[in-house]
Amino acid sequence: MTDKPDPTDRTELIVEPGRHDIVVTRVFDAPREVVYAAFTDPELVPKWWGPYDHTTVATRAEVRPGGQWRYISRDPEGNEYAFKGVYHDLVAPESVVSTFEFEGAPGHVELDTATFEEIDGKTRYTSVSVFQSIEDRDAMVASGMESGLRDTLNRFAALVEGTGAR
Repeated sequence: MTDKPDPTDRTELIVEPGRHDIVVTRVFDAPREVVYAAFTDPELVPKWWGPYDHTTVATRAEVRPGGQWRYISRDPEGNEYAFKGVYHDLVAPESVVSTFEFEGAPGHVELDTATFEEIDGKTRYTSVSVFQSIEDRDAMVASGMESGLRDTLNRFAALVEGTGAR
């Protein structure tokens, strides 16, 4: 994570009190096919997944309905954070439905639906993450996920927009 806000950050988060979900939107200045490919290609995921100062490896990436994924993110001190999930549905280049679970908090699984909408050569990304409970959602928000998410989407934008990673 970074202490300085990224001036290029155009990520919008909606976290309404008393709800089970988090909605994230961002418009990428890249065609939908490029955005979808970067989102689902296991070779590209380590280039954008996680905060700026973390490195990521994809230890499992079965990009198909029913396939599993697992990424390990490592901070500068060498601490590792593993995440995993199952792909439920993939419709190129429109949407990805998958689960997400932080292995450090097992059993707290969210269902993520990512959609990619073409808008005049750009792509509107919308992610709806539905948690098992309001408490799970609030715990995720309290964990500081927002800064990591913003870093992740800023790195993703640099990749798909060809502006180079920070």
